[in-house]
Amino acid sequence: MHASGRYESRRAAVRRYVLVTKPRIIELLLVTTVPSMVVAARGWPGTWLVIATVLGGTMSAGSANALNNVIDRDIDRIMARTAARPTATDEVPAPHALVLGLVLGVAGFAWLWAFVNLLAALLATSAILFYVFVYTLGLKRRTSQAVVIGGIAGCMPVLTGWVAVPGATLADATPWLLFAVMFWWQPPHFWALAMKYREDYARAGLPMLPVVHGNDEATRHILLYSYLLLSIVLITVVGAGLGWMFATVAVGLTVGWLLLAHRLRRTRTVADAMRLFHYSTVYVALIFIAAAVDAVL
Repeated sequence: MHASGRYESRRAAVRRYVLVTKPRIIELLLVTTVPSMVVAARGWPGTWLVIATVLGGTMSAGSANALNNVIDRDIDRIMARTAARPTATDEVPAPHALVLGLVLGVAGFAWLWAFVNLLAALLATSAILFYVFVYTLGLKRRTSQAVVIGGIAGCMPVLTGWVAVPGATLADATPWLLFAVMFWWQPPHFWALAMKYREDYARAGLPMLPVVHGNDEATRHILLYSYLLLSIVLITVVGAGLGWMFATVAVGLTVGWLLLAHRLRRTRTVADAMRLFHYSTVYVALIFIAAAVDAVL
């Protein structure tokens, strides 16, 4: 009985530390890494290389998220959406989460350097530094444009996956076009979510776009950025050297996105904002999967 209790206690402790790394966000980031590798290799780049890159990317993303949780634990306690985070409740003490973040960052760099290559390690680590110092410490509490500029960190897995493939180079336009798709996807994705949690962000003093300028302006920005996304998708269709499958899926999904963005602009409701948010999560996964499948075919 005591042994069973200790086992459950250890499992609960491990789960809390895993939650500090925000695993659901990591999943979304990694869904762009593997397809980027497949596109770079124009086929399957090798199972071991994929595993090594994904493990290194997971450690690096977990590091950034853990450090973000340490820095933001004061505002996380204020917002209902984040109040249950282990760092906000002190179930994971801040010094422990800090050590976890630093260890994961160093381990991710070392792993990628040892088993992938130095450039992949540098790009993954630069994403940590950008997310922590530029976004979390520099912009998040100061400007409504934080999610735009800070989105660069979320795009880095595309480049990390690309350079992980032997012979792939950043002189190629394709990784930068895929980077741009991810970059323009992020602001409307997060602004739609921010419409739902507007009061939460306001209570925490975070200058998210719906807080500072209201939902009317937020929906206008979402629609504008949706058309910018369409332009990038069309440029990618032409310039990335992918085939008909990517073109059909990417353009079709983006048209669906625009219909939801226009509907949101008309209604300005949280319900339609969340429809766009949930659609956008599936959208980015399918876009990159289509690119990978097209590269193989």
